[in-house]
Amino acid sequence: MPSRRTVLKGLAAAVAASAVPLPAFADADYVPPLRQMRGMWIASVLNINWPSRTGLSAEEQKAEYVAWLDLAVQRKLNAVFVQIRPTADAFWPSPFEPWSQYLTGTQGQDPGYDPLGFAVEETHKRGLSFHAWFNPYRVSMQADPAKLHPEHPGRKNPDWILPFGGKLYYNPGMPEVRKFCQDAMLDALARYDIDGFHFDDYFYPTNTTAFDDSAAFAKYGAGFPDLAAWRRQNVDLMVSEMQQRVRELKPEIAWGISPSGIWRNKGSDPLGSDTNGGQSYDNLHADTRGWVKKGWLDYIAPQLYWYIGQPPADYSKLVPWWSDVAKGTGTLLWIGQAAYKAGDPAQVPQWQNPAELSNHLTLNRSHPEITGDIWFSAGDVRADRVGSITTAVKDHYQRPALGPVLPRLADGRAPNRPVVAFARRVGGGVEVKIVATGRHEPFQFAIFRSDRELRRFEDATHLVAVIPGDRHVRWVDPDGKRGDFYYAIAVDRANRTSRVSNPFRVVI
Repeated sequence: MPSRRTVLKGLAAAVAASAVPLPAFADADYVPPLRQMRGMWIASVLNINWPSRTGLSAEEQKAEYVAWLDLAVQRKLNAVFVQIRPTADAFWPSPFEPWSQYLTGTQGQDPGYDPLGFAVEETHKRGLSFHAWFNPYRVSMQADPAKLHPEHPGRKNPDWILPFGGKLYYNPGMPEVRKFCQDAMLDALARYDIDGFHFDDYFYPTNTTAFDDSAAFAKYGAGFPDLAAWRRQNVDLMVSEMQQRVRELKPEIAWGISPSGIWRNKGSDPLGSDTNGGQSYDNLHADTRGWVKKGWLDYIAPQLYWYIGQPPADYSKLVPWWSDVAKGTGTLLWIGQAAYKAGDPAQVPQWQNPAELSNHLTLNRSHPEITGDIWFSAGDVRADRVGSITTAVKDHYQRPALGPVLPRLADGRAPNRPVVAFARRVGGGVEVKIVATGRHEPFQFAIFRSDRELRRFEDATHLVAVIPGDRHVRWVDPDGKRGDFYYAIAVDRANRTSRVSNPFRVVI
């Protein structure tokens, strides 16, 4: 009988002419990465994900959130991106803006607990990273300022807000507004133990010909050739100033943005992508390519919500374009994946293919600049229409993964080397006890298993689990057996790793 490797190599040869190579774990030469962003967005605006509706009790809201974490663990993810400021409001007791209406149905009403504090704590208990997701300028999903809470900053400063498209926005062109928004968002960073500070793709609203910021332009726009250039500078200032302030406050926090997927089309700019879709540079006044090239972000996560081969925006053309943008910049590149389109009966046939999203991740493997993906949104990760998420997990996430290390933090102090105190057979498999050393308990332990002694730990070939850290941890490996060697590596909150522990062989 031919070996598995021989069979897989034959399969690889049979599909060599295909535009998409084999999924990761069907490729005999695949080496699973030790580090990979595997995130999902948990959206709160309009109660898309959490809370699922207004009027839930505090305990019901908590139970819903824990269920989302259980889903993340089940899908072998390692991070959640949670929307905590959807419309100039807050999922924490903010001194700047009122409680979010998406908690209770009434803006300003106390939900009876601290949702952000609870969410961060529960996320960390499971060894997952918590990225706080903010919408910088959106004030309301409706256009009547009188419906805002009486103490809302937009009511107290009516010149700060502008109506557009049936919604309300803070005016990005006013320096006092920009500073206020930064202060309001940074309050969460200062007070909570979050791992990432995340903006979505909304800056100026799309197609802003009717966005009447002419008064602010007349006051602050001197020296700019046109309105668009001034607006772009306003967004640039928000991004560059946020980088400075985040690093001053908590330098080991990951700061990044998930913009719309097209910076500019090649038809508009020779530096643009081979696409013909909406341009963030022109439509949103967001110079997303420039932010990467200027080093203003730790990571960028463009929303590449198109299928492979799609005109006028082809996923397989945008991936190499973004990879080239990020190459050599020190800015990590993660890809926003359209889980919400997969299996949706309203979408085109390509999105009915259970392997479409898996094929995206397969294509990503050809571009080492890409170090992970974020799925939109949690509800679609759960729905798993046509088995698209199950397929992607099976093809690419069979091994656990640590989160990426920000290049600027790579040389920071590593955690202390842990000790594997024992590994012994029990009724459910092999119980492994790990002991932390040094003053600080690690955020996680990475556990490796092999039937022979190991020398290399730079990939996930033998990684069997990533578990929450503590001073002493006991973990049961259901697949462990007599003769196996176990090793542990301590991981800190920046995903830096210790030297590997002593090996411990299961002999009883």
